[in-house]
Amino acid sequence: QVHLVESGGGLVQAGGSLRLSCAASGRTFSSYAMGWFRQASGKEREFVARISASGATTVYADSMKGRFTISRDNAKNTVYLQMNSLKPEDTAIYYCAAKPIREYNYWGQGTQVTVSS
Repeated sequence: QVHLVESGGGLVQAGGSLRLSCAASGRTFSSYAMGWFRQASGKEREFVARISASGATTVYADSMKGRFTISRDNAKNTVYLQMNSLKPEDTAIYYCAAKPIREYNYWGQGTQVTVSS
C-alpha cells in the first residue's frame, strides 16, 4: 500500500511558476514509476508526465513539453512537478499516482492549481 500526498498548488498569474510535490509513504517508492495527471473542471482527467522508478526516463504530454519538468528524489520518497510559463488553461486539480507494474494503482487527493490571466 502506498499513500500519496500532493502539495504546492495555489494561485499564480499567467507566465508564473509553481512546483508541486508528492510525498509517498512506504518503502517501495523507489520501485514504482510515478505520474502526474490533471483534471480541469468539467473535463476528463488527462496525463501530464511520468517518470521511471530510477528517474532515468521521463515522458510528457505534448502540451507540457518544454514547460513542465518531472523529477523524483527516492531518498525523500518524493516526486516533483516543476511548472513554468503557466497558462490559464493549466488550471486544474493535479494528481500524482504510483504505478507498481502496469497500472496506476495509487492516487493522491490532488492539489488545486489556478492560473489567472
